[in-house]
Amino acid sequence: MSKLKGKVVLITGGARGVGAETARRLVAKGAKVALVDLDREPLAALEAELGAANATSIVGDVTKLEDMEAAVDHALKAFGRLDVAMANAGIASYGSVLAVDPATFRRVIDVNVNGVFHTIRAALPALIETKGYALVVSSLAAYAASPGLVAYHASKAGAEHFANALRPEVGYLGVKVGSAHMSWIDTPLVQDAKNDLSAFRTMLQRLPGPLGNTTSVEACADAFVKGIERRKTRISVPGWVNAIRWLKPALTTPLGERETARHAHEIVPLMDQEVLALGRSMSARTAALDEDRQPVT
Repeated sequence: MSKLKGKVVLITGGARGVGAETARRLVAKGAKVALVDLDREPLAALEAELGAANATSIVGDVTKLEDMEAAVDHALKAFGRLDVAMANAGIASYGSVLAVDPATFRRVIDVNVNGVFHTIRAALPALIETKGYALVVSSLAAYAASPGLVAYHASKAGAEHFANALRPEVGYLGVKVGSAHMSWIDTPLVQDAKNDLSAFRTMLQRLPGPLGNTTSVEACADAFVKGIERRKTRISVPGWVNAIRWLKPALTTPLGERETARHAHEIVPLMDQEVLALGRSMSARTAALDEDRQPVT
């Protein structure tokens, strides 16, 4: 019998991509899922696909603590407990520090860092009760940096350290904490960047070894489910990403940065030109969701 049978998992960013595919696999193993997202239509469609006995959903903005508290309450009312919180919601911005829209930069930090805090803060009382598991979705970007994506890299490094600091805070209470670190996954976030920016496609082609490769959503979700089942401290997708964690100190030396710097003169100006031509520093899909958000008061 699966260790996940009967467990209840809260997933932010649950309407699409890795969040949605992880939910499908968790339900197949007997878990129940509470899905949170801003994107109403795919969220409702996934809930219907998984069935009311297995899934519930609520529209929520991770940048608002009250929304995450409402999401946890919703999960508890639907299923009576909470065993896992997966802080998965994330966005990215385009453009160098000189070119990125400052409001977009702040929005990335708000979603990717404050959103993790709000999700885990809201979920912790219930997780303490069940001696559960908190999974913070970071990225390979926490270990190795690329030009033109500063907000994303800074936010994912922040998410990793959040998990590292949280682990001893709640470990003695029986709560396990993990962080997930993925290379490029074929999610809407990466697809949108590829469609919007030839500079992004060029950057992937210039990255050495496997660093520019894209992994399927299905493979990522499989790794997430195994990690959740085993309450792992770190989930690496693909497995070689864990080697980059150990190489991180070397990657920030002049020698380690040489390969990335070698192509910056080509990639950064091109990306900034393309961002200017687009008239936005994020994907059209993310921008549309932002327009639908209620103003923060």
